[in-house]
Amino acid sequence: MIVSISDNGKGIAPRDIDRLFDPFYTGKAGGMGLGLTTAKNILSSHNATIEVRSAINTGTSFHVNFKLAEY
Repeated sequence: MIVSISDNGKGIAPRDIDRLFDPFYTGKAGGMGLGLTTAKNILSSHNATIEVRSAINTGTSFHVNFKLAEY
């Protein structure tokens, strides 16, 4: 199952995409840079992954991929 969250904001520069999940990396003034790192760690503990796609002046999408249980 994939959950997608998108916006139509300013987008994220390609050079910053690879750093988004690095601890203490932030583009916000006064940010701590732990939010996406924490989210990725929680998702990983549930065998889920997260991907980011972004285009400048178009927006950003986060895609969270959950593995469904097989019966």
